[in-house]
Amino acid sequence: MANYSEKIVMSIGGSLIVPNGGIDSKFLKDLNKFIRGQLAKNKNRQFFLITGGGMTTRHYQKAASDVIGRQLTEDDLDWIGIHATRLNGHLLRTIFRDIAHPIIIDDYSTIRKPTEPVIVGAGWKPGWSTDYDAVLVCEDYGPRTVINLSNISQVYNKDPKKFTDAKPLDQVSWADFRKIIGDKWSPGMNAPFDPIAAKKAQELGVKVILMGKDFDNIRKYFKGEKFLGTVIE
Repeated sequence: MANYSEKIVMSIGGSLIVPNGGIDSKFLKDLNKFIRGQLAKNKNRQFFLITGGGMTTRHYQKAASDVIGRQLTEDDLDWIGIHATRLNGHLLRTIFRDIAHPIIIDDYSTIRKPTEPVIVGAGWKPGWSTDYDAVLVCEDYGPRTVINLSNISQVYNKDPKKFTDAKPLDQVSWADFRKIIGDKWSPGMNAPFDPIAAKKAQELGVKVILMGKDFDNIRKYFKGEKFLGTVIE
């Protein structure tokens, strides 16, 4: 394995890649520019990009449910989501083809030895989201921080859609975060970070930095400047 001194895991929410209405090419262009810019500044960096499924997942799940006239099993819901993450993963690997490991990580029981500066990962098997896979990358390859990009900029102390007095958190412990989101995973759930992933991250001592999709803000984090987001540790 190449000796990269700084390994960075980014869990990229599928809603950023494929929001409702199609693929967000602008976000992907910004991501492409950002990653290549960071690598140009520091040749010792290695990025693990783990992709979610986005609205592709929900469109396929709904179509299957509509056709058979009933709710799908959790197993089928999960498998549709997993394959959506893999499609998005192939999209990213194509974008970074010249600098990416040629094989997408979609089986986390095998530890590869990628020498390229970009490695793309996607869903593995039912029972959790790609947030969990991002934490498994930390366990397998050594990083202890996950940067979670999603369509929300911060974690709140309670659901802001239900409670007008919900407050954004700059920092929260894993114990308190898990009280907010609960312990049960369900396919397609919209949590800031998957409950099963949160439990695993707490066990491993992995820190998660949840941010939105503003790359100017994300650059602030990489420069060591004050940024908008929530640090969970």
